[in-house]
Amino acid sequence: MNVEHMIEMANQIGRYYEAYPDRAAALQSTAQHIRRYWDPRMRSEFLRHLDGPGVHGLDAFVAEAVRLHRAELAPKEKPAKP
Repeated sequence: MNVEHMIEMANQIGRYYEAYPDRAAALQSTAQHIRRYWDPRMRSEFLRHLDGPGVHGLDAFVAEAVRLHRAELAPKEKPAKP
């Protein structure tokens, strides 16, 4: 999936939840929405991109939500098959 499109979608999600009166709940809800509705491969690619140099276009609110709740967003590692 196109990373720029994922950033756009993440910003739309963040703008919706940013209106919540409780900022902590809004940040958590933003991360939870991404975790619930984005495929693990999308989340992996999104996080990998955010780790790279020069992330452009991501709203500060979404960046904060990702930073605070990154562990929840990272897809779970599959155990190695014996």
